[in-house]
Amino acid sequence: MSVLVRLNEWLTRAAEAALVGFMAVIAVIVPYEVFGRYVLGEMPAWSGEAATFALVWVSMMGGAAGLRRGYRIGITVLYKKLTPGAARAVRVAADVLVLAFFLVMVVYGLQQTQVNIRQTSPAMGLSMAFPYAALPVGFALMFLFTLEETIRILRGAPGEG
Repeated sequence: MSVLVRLNEWLTRAAEAALVGFMAVIAVIVPYEVFGRYVLGEMPAWSGEAATFALVWVSMMGGAAGLRRGYRIGITVLYKKLTPGAARAVRVAADVLVLAFFLVMVVYGLQQTQVNIRQTSPAMGLSMAFPYAALPVGFALMFLFTLEETIRILRGAPGEG
């Protein structure tokens, strides 16, 4: 478990760094695009595409980092009405379903990334594998973070509620 915790801590830092980087890309490109459109009368062809690709990565890295930080949807009213053992069983069952979903998304995301590897984006000429790779990467991170939390609950350690 300690290996998974250390790995997840490192992956969280990497996801947060990527999140900051892609947010910076968006923060620079979007105003530049607006300036080009309204002041210069033209905008670069690549700017909208770059901002869109960055937004895809921001969404997946932000979702993964948020999940690791404990920002998840839960029905706490249900947990509070159950006995501690039943609440734990329901939480583990829910986590197993979520883990299965994340695993399916990783597999299909990898397939879509491979299918689109030879396709290039029209404006930048970048392989479409780059934006598609955000899906399997993000869902793999979410899988590992949820796996850690599920193991913690199974071991009887207090979860986030």
